[in-house]
Amino acid sequence: MKYNKILGFSLLGMLGMTGMSCSDFLEKEPLSEIAPEQYYSSASQLNTILMERYEALLPGHGSWYGNFANDNNTDNQISTSCSSVYTTDQYRSSNEDGSWYFSDIYYLNFALSQAMPRYGENLDGSQNTISGTLSLIQHYLGELYYLRAYVYYSKLRAFGDFPIVLEPLPNDKDVLIEATIRRPRNEVARQILEDLDKAIYLMQFTNLPTTRINRDVALQFKSRVALYEGTWLKYFKGTAFVPGGEGWPGAKFYPDYQYPSGSIENESNFFFDECMKAAKEVGDKYVDRLTYNTGYLQQSVDEDANPYYNMFSAVDMSTYPEILMWRDYDRNLLRHDVGLNACKSNGSLGMTRQYVQNFLMEDGTPVYTHGTYADGDGYYMGDKDIAGIRENRDSRLKIFLKAPGDINQLYDLDDVNGEYLPVENIPDITSGVYGTGYPTGYALHKGGNFSRTFCGNQNCYFGCIIMRAAESLLNYMEATYERNGRIDETADRYWKAIRTRAHVDPDYSKTIGMTDMTKEAENDWGAYSGGQLIDETLYNIRRERRCEFLSEGFRYSDLKRWRSFDQLITTPAHLEGMHLWNTPMQGWYDEKTLVYGGGSESTVSSPNLSEYLRPFERYSAQFGFNGMTWKMGHYLDPISIKQILLSTSDGITADESKIYQNPYWSTTGAEPASK
Repeated sequence: MKYNKILGFSLLGMLGMTGMSCSDFLEKEPLSEIAPEQYYSSASQLNTILMERYEALLPGHGSWYGNFANDNNTDNQISTSCSSVYTTDQYRSSNEDGSWYFSDIYYLNFALSQAMPRYGENLDGSQNTISGTLSLIQHYLGELYYLRAYVYYSKLRAFGDFPIVLEPLPNDKDVLIEATIRRPRNEVARQILEDLDKAIYLMQFTNLPTTRINRDVALQFKSRVALYEGTWLKYFKGTAFVPGGEGWPGAKFYPDYQYPSGSIENESNFFFDECMKAAKEVGDKYVDRLTYNTGYLQQSVDEDANPYYNMFSAVDMSTYPEILMWRDYDRNLLRHDVGLNACKSNGSLGMTRQYVQNFLMEDGTPVYTHGTYADGDGYYMGDKDIAGIRENRDSRLKIFLKAPGDINQLYDLDDVNGEYLPVENIPDITSGVYGTGYPTGYALHKGGNFSRTFCGNQNCYFGCIIMRAAESLLNYMEATYERNGRIDETADRYWKAIRTRAHVDPDYSKTIGMTDMTKEAENDWGAYSGGQLIDETLYNIRRERRCEFLSEGFRYSDLKRWRSFDQLITTPAHLEGMHLWNTPMQGWYDEKTLVYGGGSESTVSSPNLSEYLRPFERYSAQFGFNGMTWKMGHYLDPISIKQILLSTSDGITADESKIYQNPYWSTTGAEPASK
């Protein structure tokens, strides 16, 4: 039975396909038996295969607040409940497969294994036999390489070391087990870059709509992957999370591992160099084409629209050069709820106080240089009123942080399909209903659209940004400073462009000179790497990234690659929201609704804990009630025990497995990380 199970899974390339039994697979015709000449012999057929993979793999707006909810469970943004990853004993290893599956890799490997022999090993197309326009054939093949890189990047982030499988595998038990051996993470990252280099080359001959993967997308994605690996190797050097580090479980198969570049320092620099090269090519192309920001949130039909605000909720995103790739929606076929949540229900997410305090003043000075956080000095207006906290601040905070009284709808007010909430109400901080509560009181405007048309339930069809060019500027800035310890001419230009667009004084050196890292550490987990405060320049590069990518899903990955959770191991974090107690905002609520005391009936946190709302500290049974903590093991996902045992000869002895467990995770049962 164990052998049959492996064989069944092998029909999708390797072990680990979830959701079906082995018999399900064994009773189906193997994909390898479908006549490939019917499906891989023309450009149109390649395109059909790609469209299915697009739908399955690429991000889009799902339920509730769509992609804008992807920063939840970070110091930027939280929902109504705390993730188990921030507990000492509730995040556990499991028999569930999780992300350890190969179906997506298999499909892409199979497609490439059938198409590339018809195209020829010479990438210039001189050996091509696939029918259709050559440039389109090349582009479609480039997209396949990109998608394989994309899938492997998700595995790299989840597991680190991972098997590298580049072709469909035969139904042979021994071959399959041998193929499960994990490769060192840096080699996985190098393979991703190799796939992306092929994609970059093959997609240079077309200019397809920005709803398709294109060359600029591949270049920017290459910079993202390279920056991720370069920083990971740098900050986890010497630990069990990098090849050759103390306690690295891969030593079982690679006892004397040598980095291709000669050392971990050289390897890290290799990735930084690759990041800088790719990011600069995109950055130089778009630095003067960033979407214009008026600096304010439009509040009447007579005011000029803000293109930067509108960019995130445009129906046709192709008109914004900064958007390198986006996902299209259709009123009649495919819709989402982002517009409704941005306008009315909020999707039960909220920005943290720590995030709000982190945004600079317009003159480039940190908030804490202007009196207390609570009261300010007249330039900074304090935090006892949500609208006031936005005054004279970085415009990204001004336009994306809601306040009571903000106008939500300006156009199409007679559309009967929309739900009418023209003016933002006071935040519903006591609601226990998922999807409508305001857990921090600091609600999000991003993704909002002023048309009532988009505010109905499942009636929203504006696009979803997948990638925008500002990332290349920020990737280059970070990589060059990590690599060389200085801001070069290119990074200087990029940084000033981003700050100018945000309506913040472009003189970042002034900000650096006024930065107090002990103060920044109060509001930003990214002030740390490996439990140590970083220097002021690097910190402000990270701050810029934090503020620019508000609610765009980068934060958790960034904090992991920077090794920015270590300090939570010894000092639990208490994420907070609005300044509720002893402020005018307390008067917004009927005292009968503000119930506290730690019991299950509590609707808000106690003023004895803090004057600021603490969403995870309302009642004692909540995860995070005593603060959010961390374990080293949580930097990587645990590997399914089932998968570990499948890769053994007897199905019982985990120590014999070709798949070694990630550091500090169990191979025997549903247990928390040991460290």
